[in-house]
Amino acid sequence: MIRIKNEKQINGIRKSCKLLAALYEELLPMIKEGITAADIDEYCKNFIKANGGTPAWYSEDFPGAVCVSINEEVIHGIPSRRKVVKAGDLVSLDIGINLDGYISDAAKTVGVGKISPRESELIEVTKACLDAGIAACKAGNRIGDISRAVYNIARSAGFGVVYEYCGHGVGLDVHEDPNVPNVPSKRGPNHRIVPGMVIAIEPMITLGTDDVELLSDGWTVVTADKSRACHIEHTVAVFGDHTEILTAL
Repeated sequence: MIRIKNEKQINGIRKSCKLLAALYEELLPMIKEGITAADIDEYCKNFIKANGGTPAWYSEDFPGAVCVSINEEVIHGIPSRRKVVKAGDLVSLDIGINLDGYISDAAKTVGVGKISPRESELIEVTKACLDAGIAACKAGNRIGDISRAVYNIARSAGFGVVYEYCGHGVGLDVHEDPNVPNVPSKRGPNHRIVPGMVIAIEPMITLGTDDVELLSDGWTVVTADKSRACHIEHTVAVFGDHTEILTAL
């Protein structure tokens, strides 16, 4: 069931999202060679706690306040002291905050030091996919319009598009209906977008295959061909005359 949010709920979600945006503003400059995923997790945990929130992933039993996914890791990378950021890495961070019962969700991918031109293009195209998905997320359209917008831009640039994982409703729980795929499909529901929807749109784009595998830790999702991946996400709220990017920096 899709949960349509009222004004009070959207205000609460917006506050959570602005706190998450502030966290990213502090965190992203810290993602440099030598930092560990555990360092990143500790910083996020302390920031969220200091500001009266709780890491949203704890409610999902994820072992960390932030997913730290590096290179071929697409999503849900577990933070650990052994995972050390190196020059040339692509680092994807996915963070959610529960603030007074309201959930925010956003992801960023950064290149560390010098990365290849194709990897830089991957990040820029993924951002363009997200922008196009958000532009298509307006009252009166359908979820499939978001999927098509994301997919067409990635494919036109020759990149892979992960289809096994997708965006989703968010705000009162971490994962809500509807699912928001990055690949259009004629099967399954294609819900109309209406005011009051709050949605996490999250393109997951790769340098190679569309296929992914789940590692034995039960969380980390990697590209099947070990090609590098990019994951960028915003939480948005739909109104009658516009769509607001709640997690914008």
